[in-house]
Amino acid sequence: MKKPDIRLLLKERVLVLDGAMGTMIQRHKFTEADYRGDRFADWNSPLQGNNDLLSLTQPAAIKDIHAQYAAAGADILETNTFSSTTIAMADYHMESLVKEINMVSARLAKEVADEYTAKQPDKPRYVAGSIGPTNKTASLSPEVNDPGYRAIDFDGLRIAYKEQVEALMDGGVDLLLVETVFDTLNAKAALFAIQEVKEERKSDIPVMVSGTITDASGRTLSGQTAEAFLISIAHADLLSVGFNCALGAKQLTPHLEVLAKKAPFAVSAHPNAGLPNAFGQYDESPEDMAAQIQDYLDLNLVNIIGGCCGTTPDHIEAIARIAAQAKPRSTQI
Repeated sequence: MKKPDIRLLLKERVLVLDGAMGTMIQRHKFTEADYRGDRFADWNSPLQGNNDLLSLTQPAAIKDIHAQYAAAGADILETNTFSSTTIAMADYHMESLVKEINMVSARLAKEVADEYTAKQPDKPRYVAGSIGPTNKTASLSPEVNDPGYRAIDFDGLRIAYKEQVEALMDGGVDLLLVETVFDTLNAKAALFAIQEVKEERKSDIPVMVSGTITDASGRTLSGQTAEAFLISIAHADLLSVGFNCALGAKQLTPHLEVLAKKAPFAVSAHPNAGLPNAFGQYDESPEDMAAQIQDYLDLNLVNIIGGCCGTTPDHIEAIARIAAQAKPRSTQI
């Protein structure tokens, strides 16, 4: 379905990203049998928790989650592919399914995006291929007694990311989102792979990058400040740079201010619904979260806003309501 270039829309209004796929999946309380479905009933390792696999075994549920976010006002729907690389899928011995999971996940989101674009041509929906950080880091050693050891290297990451990117594009995504970046070297491998695929396919698919500030130090896990993170990836041809996860909206504000002041492209944010409580749950209401995000809009910090852990369609609806009244941050894109 023909849609305006998202770069043009970013000049006109603040776009809304969807909320937490994992939070919505948890509401279903899927069992091990649900994760397996008929196809993987005899798989030789536990599968519960492999949320990306649900695109194959529970596609109706995944599609419904996308639809709920689209109905709430999200302009951009993320694919259910956060862990869909051979590196992350190795935990379940499902490396051979990576291409299929990415393609099917992209198509599920695309079907919903096309449906809502047809309903509301003045508010087209876009699909972002979600590319997570993997469960390995190229910059840090997982062995306390061997600081020089690495569980993965740059080329291993590049190869895995390239396979994911190709499959997401084959599935029809409109843009790519390298998100929850805790190690910028991992992100650089993803960006290198994306650039390879873009050159091979002569594509200009837009690319978003979103890092994560892990604690009150204001740094990523690999030790970078917001400005250092930006400088590390500013060479890439990006649609946007931003932060997601880890912190709530209020705690993320000073780091977004750094990006808004210095980034030559759009700025995005999809924070958690506050900080987790003692049980790992997120208690911040849609109204409370929207009130904090109003500060982003009043300060003209963002072009794209959404939600991460703990956010639901109700959160996105509240965010979309205030975003509709806001002016986007001016950019050079």
